[in-house]
Amino acid sequence: MARHYQGALMSEDLFQRRTRALQDALNAAGISLALITDEDSIYFFSGYHGYLYMEFGRPTVLAVPQAGPCAIVTPAMELEMAQRMSWVERILPWQDGVGREWREPLDELLGEVGEGPLGIEAAALPPVVRTHLGERDLRDISADVAALRRIKGPADIALARHAGQVAEAMMAAARATIGEGVPEYEVALATTAAGTRKAAELFEAHYDASMMSPNAHFLQTMASGSDTTMPHHRATTKRLKRGDPVFMCFCGMTNFRRFKLGFDRMFWVGELGDPLQAEVYEVALASQRAALAKVRPGVTAETVHLAYAEVIQGAGYDFPFRCGRATGFSFLESPQITQGDKTVLEPGMVLAVDGSVNCPGVFRAQVGDSLVVTNDGYELLTNYPKALDEMIVG
Repeated sequence: MARHYQGALMSEDLFQRRTRALQDALNAAGISLALITDEDSIYFFSGYHGYLYMEFGRPTVLAVPQAGPCAIVTPAMELEMAQRMSWVERILPWQDGVGREWREPLDELLGEVGEGPLGIEAAALPPVVRTHLGERDLRDISADVAALRRIKGPADIALARHAGQVAEAMMAAARATIGEGVPEYEVALATTAAGTRKAAELFEAHYDASMMSPNAHFLQTMASGSDTTMPHHRATTKRLKRGDPVFMCFCGMTNFRRFKLGFDRMFWVGELGDPLQAEVYEVALASQRAALAKVRPGVTAETVHLAYAEVIQGAGYDFPFRCGRATGFSFLESPQITQGDKTVLEPGMVLAVDGSVNCPGVFRAQVGDSLVVTNDGYELLTNYPKALDEMIVG
Protein backbone atom coordinates (compact mmCIF):
# COMPACT_ATOMS: atom_id res chain seq x y z
CA MET A 1 0.00 0.00 0.00
CA ALA A 2 1.48 3.35 -1.02
CA ARG A 3 1.40 6.34 1.30
CA HIS A 4 1.34 9.98 0.24
CA TYR A 5 4.23 12.12 1.40
CA GLN A 6 5.05 15.71 0.44
CA GLY A 7 2.78 15.49 -2.59
CA ALA A 8 4.65 12.44 -3.89
CA LEU A 9 4.40 8.75 -3.15
CA MET A 10 6.21 7.36 -0.15
CA SER A 11 6.09 3.61 -0.61
CA GLU A 12 6.91 0.71 1.62
CA ASP A 13 10.34 0.72 -0.03
CA LEU A 14 11.58 3.30 2.49
CA PHE A 15 10.90 0.96 5.42
CA GLN A 16 12.28 -2.01 3.47
CA ARG A 17 15.50 -0.18 2.64
CA ARG A 18 16.00 0.58 6.31
CA THR A 19 15.43 -3.07 7.14
CA ARG A 20 17.87 -4.27 4.49
CA ALA A 21 20.49 -1.94 6.01
CA LEU A 22 19.85 -3.58 9.38
CA GLN A 23 20.21 -7.02 7.79
CA ASP A 24 23.56 -5.97 6.35
CA ALA A 25 24.69 -4.98 9.85
CA LEU A 26 23.48 -8.31 11.25
CA ASN A 27 25.38 -10.17 8.55
CA ALA A 28 28.57 -8.23 9.28
CA ALA A 29 28.24 -9.03 13.00
CA GLY A 30 27.33 -12.69 12.49
CA ILE A 31 23.95 -12.29 14.20
CA SER A 32 21.26 -14.73 13.10
CA LEU A 33 18.14 -12.81 14.11
CA ALA A 34 17.35 -9.38 15.54
CA LEU A 35 14.42 -9.00 17.94
CA ILE A 36 13.33 -5.37 17.71
CA THR A 37 11.15 -4.36 20.68
CA ASP A 38 11.48 -0.58 21.00
CA GLU A 39 8.21 0.81 19.66
CA ASP A 40 9.92 3.59 17.72
CA SER A 41 12.38 1.17 16.14
CA ILE A 42 9.55 -1.19 15.20
CA TYR A 43 7.90 1.69 13.37
CA PHE A 44 11.18 2.86 11.82
CA PHE A 45 11.76 -0.50 10.13
CA SER A 46 8.25 -1.86 9.59
CA GLY A 47 5.86 1.10 9.45
CA TYR A 48 3.74 -0.55 12.16
CA HIS A 49 2.82 1.12 15.42
CA GLY A 50 0.59 -0.27 18.14
CA TYR A 51 -2.65 0.97 19.58
CA LEU A 52 -2.17 4.36 21.29
CA TYR A 53 1.58 3.60 21.21
CA MET A 54 1.05 1.47 24.34
CA GLU A 55 0.90 -2.28 24.66
CA PHE A 56 -0.62 -2.78 28.11
CA GLY A 57 1.80 -5.59 28.95
CA ARG A 58 1.35 -7.31 25.58
CA PRO A 59 4.74 -7.65 23.81
CA THR A 60 5.18 -6.82 20.15
CA VAL A 61 8.36 -8.01 18.46
CA LEU A 62 9.70 -7.31 14.98
CA ALA A 63 11.90 -10.25 14.01
CA VAL A 64 14.56 -9.40 11.42
CA PRO A 65 16.67 -12.35 10.22
CA GLN A 66 20.12 -11.97 8.73
CA ALA A 67 18.51 -12.80 5.38
CA GLY A 68 15.00 -13.56 4.23
CA PRO A 69 11.54 -12.37 5.21
CA CYS A 70 10.81 -10.55 8.47
CA ALA A 71 7.95 -11.25 10.86
CA ILE A 72 5.91 -9.31 13.40
CA VAL A 73 4.70 -10.98 16.60
CA THR A 74 1.79 -8.92 17.93
CA PRO A 75 -1.45 -9.30 19.91
CA ALA A 76 -4.32 -10.70 17.82
CA MET A 77 -6.37 -7.55 18.44
CA GLU A 78 -3.76 -5.62 16.42
CA LEU A 79 -3.63 -8.05 13.48
CA GLU A 80 -5.57 -5.92 11.02
CA MET A 81 -3.67 -2.78 11.96
CA ALA A 82 -0.35 -4.55 11.42
CA GLN A 83 -1.50 -5.89 8.06
CA ARG A 84 -2.65 -2.49 6.86
CA MET A 85 0.30 -0.47 8.17
CA SER A 86 3.31 -2.63 7.41
CA TRP A 87 5.06 -4.04 4.39
CA VAL A 88 5.93 -7.10 6.49
CA GLU A 89 3.70 -9.92 5.24
CA ARG A 90 4.30 -12.48 7.96
CA ILE A 91 2.23 -11.39 10.95
CA LEU A 92 2.11 -13.87 13.84
CA PRO A 93 -0.78 -12.95 16.15
CA TRP A 94 -1.23 -14.29 19.66
CA GLN A 95 -4.20 -14.23 21.99
CA ASP A 96 -4.40 -13.43 25.70
CA GLY A 97 -4.69 -16.58 27.81
CA VAL A 98 -4.51 -18.96 24.85
CA GLY A 99 -1.71 -21.51 24.90
CA ARG A 100 1.62 -19.92 25.69
CA GLU A 101 0.55 -16.58 24.20
CA TRP A 102 3.42 -14.69 22.48
CA ARG A 103 5.96 -17.33 23.42
CA GLU A 104 4.71 -19.79 20.80
CA PRO A 105 5.21 -17.60 17.71
CA LEU A 106 8.47 -16.26 19.13
CA ASP A 107 9.77 -19.81 19.69
CA GLU A 108 8.73 -20.66 16.14
CA LEU A 109 10.96 -17.90 14.85
CA LEU A 110 13.82 -18.84 17.17
CA GLY A 111 13.61 -22.43 15.99
CA GLU A 112 14.03 -21.32 12.39
CA VAL A 113 17.45 -19.77 13.10
CA GLY A 114 18.75 -22.43 15.46
CA GLU A 115 21.19 -21.53 18.22
CA GLY A 116 22.85 -18.58 16.51
CA PRO A 117 23.36 -15.23 18.27
CA LEU A 118 20.35 -12.98 18.70
CA GLY A 119 20.44 -9.22 18.36
CA ILE A 120 18.44 -7.24 20.93
CA GLU A 121 17.91 -3.64 21.96
CA ALA A 122 18.99 -4.31 25.53
CA ALA A 123 17.41 -1.27 27.17
CA ALA A 124 14.10 -1.79 25.36
CA LEU A 125 13.74 -5.56 25.76
CA PRO A 126 10.70 -6.32 27.98
CA PRO A 127 11.79 -8.25 31.09
CA VAL A 128 9.33 -11.06 30.34
CA VAL A 129 10.88 -11.55 26.90
CA ARG A 130 14.40 -11.39 28.34
CA THR A 131 13.50 -14.07 30.87
CA HIS A 132 12.01 -16.26 28.16
CA LEU A 133 15.18 -16.09 26.07
CA GLY A 134 17.05 -17.72 28.95
CA GLU A 135 20.62 -18.65 28.13
CA ARG A 136 20.54 -17.68 24.47
CA ASP A 137 23.54 -15.76 23.12
CA LEU A 138 22.26 -12.18 23.18
CA ARG A 139 24.11 -9.32 21.51
CA ASP A 140 23.13 -5.71 22.10
CA ILE A 141 22.58 -4.06 18.70
CA SER A 142 21.27 -0.77 20.10
CA ALA A 143 24.27 1.12 18.70
CA ASP A 144 23.73 -0.36 15.24
CA VAL A 145 20.06 0.60 15.27
CA ALA A 146 20.91 4.09 16.55
CA ALA A 147 23.44 4.53 13.76
CA LEU A 148 20.84 3.63 11.14
CA ARG A 149 18.40 6.12 12.64
CA ARG A 150 20.94 8.92 13.12
CA ILE A 151 21.03 10.40 9.61
CA LYS A 152 17.63 11.44 8.29
CA GLY A 153 16.82 11.05 4.62
CA PRO A 154 14.79 13.47 2.46
CA ALA A 155 11.43 11.99 3.50
CA ASP A 156 12.35 12.26 7.19
CA ILE A 157 13.53 15.85 6.81
CA ALA A 158 10.27 16.78 5.07
CA LEU A 159 8.46 15.26 8.07
CA ALA A 160 10.68 17.28 10.41
CA ARG A 161 9.80 20.50 8.60
CA HIS A 162 6.11 19.75 8.98
CA ALA A 163 6.65 18.93 12.65
CA GLY A 164 8.22 22.36 13.00
CA GLN A 165 5.12 23.99 11.52
CA VAL A 166 2.94 22.14 14.04
CA ALA A 167 5.23 23.25 16.88
CA GLU A 168 5.08 26.88 15.75
CA ALA A 169 1.27 26.74 15.55
CA MET A 170 1.12 25.49 19.15
CA MET A 171 3.50 28.21 20.33
CA ALA A 172 1.46 30.89 18.55
CA ALA A 173 -1.68 29.60 20.28
CA ALA A 174 0.08 29.79 23.65
CA ARG A 175 1.12 33.37 22.97
CA ALA A 176 -2.44 34.32 21.96
CA THR A 177 -3.98 32.75 25.07
CA ILE A 178 -1.58 33.83 27.81
CA GLY A 179 -3.01 36.72 29.81
CA GLU A 180 -3.68 37.97 33.30
CA GLY A 181 -6.18 35.73 35.11
CA VAL A 182 -6.00 32.93 32.51
CA PRO A 183 -5.55 29.46 34.08
CA GLU A 184 -2.62 27.41 32.85
CA TYR A 185 -4.87 24.59 31.65
CA GLU A 186 -6.64 26.97 29.24
CA VAL A 187 -3.30 27.71 27.61
CA ALA A 188 -2.69 23.97 27.33
CA LEU A 189 -6.12 23.40 25.75
CA ALA A 190 -5.37 26.10 23.18
CA THR A 191 -2.02 24.60 22.23
CA THR A 192 -3.50 21.12 21.87
CA ALA A 193 -6.27 22.37 19.60
CA ALA A 194 -3.90 24.45 17.47
CA GLY A 195 -1.41 21.61 17.05
CA THR A 196 -4.14 19.17 16.11
CA ARG A 197 -5.66 21.52 13.54
CA LYS A 198 -2.30 22.30 11.95
CA ALA A 199 -1.39 18.61 11.80
CA ALA A 200 -4.76 17.78 10.24
CA GLU A 201 -4.22 20.49 7.63
CA LEU A 202 -0.83 19.01 6.72
CA PHE A 203 -2.21 15.46 6.73
CA GLU A 204 -4.95 16.36 4.27
CA ALA A 205 -2.58 18.24 1.98
CA HIS A 206 0.34 15.81 1.90
CA TYR A 207 -0.38 12.40 3.36
CA ASP A 208 -2.55 9.33 3.36
CA ALA A 209 -3.93 10.01 6.83
CA SER A 210 -6.05 6.90 7.30
CA MET A 211 -3.77 5.18 9.83
CA MET A 212 -2.34 8.16 11.74
CA SER A 213 -4.09 10.57 14.08
CA PRO A 214 -3.34 14.30 13.88
CA ASN A 215 -4.39 14.80 17.50
CA ALA A 216 -1.81 16.31 19.83
CA HIS A 217 -1.78 13.94 22.79
CA PHE A 218 1.04 14.76 25.21
CA LEU A 219 0.38 16.33 28.61
CA GLN A 220 1.47 19.95 28.20
CA THR A 221 4.69 20.97 29.92
CA MET A 222 4.47 24.57 31.18
CA ALA A 223 5.20 26.58 34.29
CA SER A 224 4.56 30.11 35.47
CA GLY A 225 5.88 32.39 38.20
CA SER A 226 8.33 30.74 40.59
CA ASP A 227 7.38 27.32 39.18
CA THR A 228 9.62 27.97 36.17
CA THR A 229 12.47 26.37 38.12
CA MET A 230 10.74 23.01 37.55
CA PRO A 231 11.50 22.12 33.91
CA HIS A 232 8.82 19.46 33.61
CA HIS A 233 5.99 21.09 35.51
CA ARG A 234 2.54 20.43 33.98
CA ALA A 235 -0.32 22.84 33.36
CA THR A 236 -2.52 23.27 36.45
CA THR A 237 -5.53 25.35 37.50
CA LYS A 238 -3.20 28.13 38.61
CA ARG A 239 -4.13 31.53 37.14
CA LEU A 240 -1.50 33.70 35.51
CA LYS A 241 -0.60 36.99 37.18
CA ARG A 242 0.68 40.19 35.65
CA GLY A 243 4.47 40.11 35.52
CA ASP A 244 4.60 36.29 35.65
CA PRO A 245 7.14 34.51 33.46
CA VAL A 246 5.55 31.62 31.58
CA PHE A 247 7.64 28.73 30.30
CA MET A 248 6.22 26.71 27.39
CA CYS A 249 7.83 23.41 26.36
CA PHE A 250 6.71 21.44 23.30
CA CYS A 251 9.37 18.72 23.40
CA GLY A 252 6.66 16.11 23.98
CA MET A 253 3.78 17.81 22.21
CA THR A 254 5.68 18.01 18.92
CA ASN A 255 5.08 14.48 17.68
CA PHE A 256 3.97 14.71 14.05
CA ARG A 257 3.44 11.35 12.38
CA ARG A 258 5.72 9.98 15.09
CA PHE A 259 8.52 12.47 14.29
CA LYS A 260 9.57 14.40 17.40
CA LEU A 261 11.23 17.79 17.87
CA GLY A 262 12.32 19.92 20.81
CA PHE A 263 10.97 23.48 21.15
CA ASP A 264 10.82 25.90 24.15
CA ARG A 265 10.07 29.56 24.76
CA MET A 266 9.54 31.98 27.68
CA PHE A 267 6.79 34.62 27.81
CA TRP A 268 5.87 37.31 30.35
CA VAL A 269 2.33 38.38 31.23
CA GLY A 270 1.91 42.07 30.48
CA GLU A 271 5.29 43.20 31.77
CA LEU A 272 8.64 41.99 33.02
CA GLY A 273 8.11 41.65 36.76
CA ASP A 274 11.76 41.41 37.88
CA PRO A 275 14.87 42.94 36.22
CA LEU A 276 16.91 39.89 37.28
CA GLN A 277 14.79 37.78 34.96
CA ALA A 278 15.83 39.91 32.00
CA GLU A 279 19.50 39.43 32.87
CA VAL A 280 19.13 35.67 33.24
CA TYR A 281 17.08 35.37 30.07
CA GLU A 282 19.70 37.22 28.03
CA VAL A 283 22.37 34.79 29.26
CA ALA A 284 20.16 31.87 28.20
CA LEU A 285 19.77 33.43 24.74
CA ALA A 286 23.51 34.00 24.49
CA SER A 287 24.26 30.40 25.47
CA GLN A 288 22.00 29.09 22.71
CA ARG A 289 23.54 31.49 20.17
CA ALA A 290 27.00 30.25 21.10
CA ALA A 291 25.91 26.63 20.70
CA LEU A 292 24.22 27.26 17.35
CA ALA A 293 27.33 29.04 16.07
CA LYS A 294 29.22 25.75 16.43
CA VAL A 295 26.71 23.56 14.60
CA ARG A 296 28.09 22.30 11.29
CA PRO A 297 29.41 19.05 9.85
CA GLY A 298 32.71 17.88 11.31
CA VAL A 299 32.16 19.41 14.76
CA THR A 300 31.62 17.09 17.72
CA ALA A 301 28.46 17.13 19.78
CA GLU A 302 30.60 17.88 22.83
CA THR A 303 31.98 21.03 21.18
CA VAL A 304 28.47 22.45 20.84
CA HIS A 305 27.75 21.74 24.50
CA LEU A 306 31.01 23.31 25.67
CA ALA A 307 30.23 26.55 23.85
CA TYR A 308 26.85 26.69 25.58
CA ALA A 309 28.33 25.88 28.99
CA GLU A 310 31.14 28.43 28.65
CA VAL A 311 28.68 31.31 28.23
CA ILE A 312 26.59 30.25 31.23
CA GLN A 313 29.56 29.64 33.50
CA GLY A 314 31.22 32.86 32.31
CA ALA A 315 28.16 34.75 33.55
CA GLY A 316 28.55 33.16 36.98
CA TYR A 317 25.96 30.36 36.74
CA ASP A 318 26.14 26.60 36.52
CA PHE A 319 24.74 25.10 33.35
CA PRO A 320 21.55 23.25 34.36
CA PHE A 321 21.65 20.31 31.92
CA ARG A 322 23.06 19.17 28.59
CA CYS A 323 22.75 21.60 25.69
CA GLY A 324 20.53 19.27 23.71
CA ARG A 325 20.04 15.98 21.94
CA ALA A 326 19.27 14.37 18.64
CA THR A 327 15.62 13.70 17.91
CA GLY A 328 13.65 11.89 15.23
CA PHE A 329 11.26 9.00 15.68
CA SER A 330 12.17 9.01 19.38
CA PHE A 331 12.29 11.92 21.82
CA LEU A 332 15.93 11.06 22.52
CA GLU A 333 18.25 9.73 19.86
CA SER A 334 22.00 9.86 19.43
CA PRO A 335 24.10 11.87 19.76
CA GLN A 336 23.46 13.79 22.95
CA ILE A 337 24.85 17.31 22.96
CA THR A 338 26.74 16.99 26.18
CA GLN A 339 30.20 16.74 27.64
CA GLY A 340 31.87 13.50 26.63
CA ASP A 341 29.82 12.80 23.49
CA LYS A 342 32.40 12.99 20.72
CA THR A 343 30.03 12.01 17.92
CA VAL A 344 30.89 14.05 14.82
CA LEU A 345 27.95 15.98 13.40
CA GLU A 346 26.89 15.05 9.87
CA PRO A 347 24.39 16.43 7.38
CA GLY A 348 20.94 14.97 8.01
CA MET A 349 21.15 14.87 11.80
CA VAL A 350 18.18 16.50 13.54
CA LEU A 351 19.11 18.20 16.82
CA ALA A 352 17.33 20.06 19.59
CA VAL A 353 19.62 22.82 20.90
CA ASP A 354 18.81 24.70 24.12
CA GLY A 355 19.99 27.72 26.03
CA SER A 356 19.17 27.81 29.73
CA VAL A 357 20.07 29.34 33.08
CA ASN A 358 18.63 28.31 36.45
CA CYS A 359 18.43 30.33 39.67
CA PRO A 360 17.11 27.63 42.06
CA GLY A 361 13.91 28.58 43.82
CA VAL A 362 13.72 31.91 42.00
CA PHE A 363 13.63 31.72 38.20
CA ARG A 364 14.77 29.61 35.27
CA ALA A 365 15.06 30.85 31.68
CA GLN A 366 15.08 28.49 28.72
CA VAL A 367 14.84 28.69 24.96
CA GLY A 368 15.12 25.74 22.64
CA ASP A 369 14.93 25.06 18.92
CA SER A 370 15.27 22.11 16.57
CA LEU A 371 17.37 22.08 13.42
CA VAL A 372 18.69 19.80 10.73
CA VAL A 373 22.43 19.81 10.07
CA THR A 374 23.16 20.78 6.46
CA ASN A 375 26.29 20.58 4.31
CA ASP A 376 27.52 23.96 5.51
CA GLY A 377 25.68 24.61 8.78
CA TYR A 378 22.09 24.07 9.78
CA GLU A 379 18.47 24.80 8.89
CA LEU A 380 16.14 25.81 11.70
CA LEU A 381 12.99 23.72 11.93
CA THR A 382 11.42 25.90 14.63
CA ASN A 383 11.76 29.53 13.68
CA TYR A 384 9.89 31.58 16.26
CA PRO A 385 10.69 34.94 17.93
CA LYS A 386 12.70 34.93 21.15
CA ALA A 387 14.00 38.50 21.65
CA LEU A 388 12.98 39.66 25.13
CA ASP A 389 10.79 42.54 24.00
CA GLU A 390 8.81 40.17 21.75
CA MET A 391 8.04 37.78 24.60
CA ILE A 392 5.97 40.17 26.72
CA VAL A 393 2.36 39.36 25.85
CA GLY A 394 -1.22 39.54 27.06
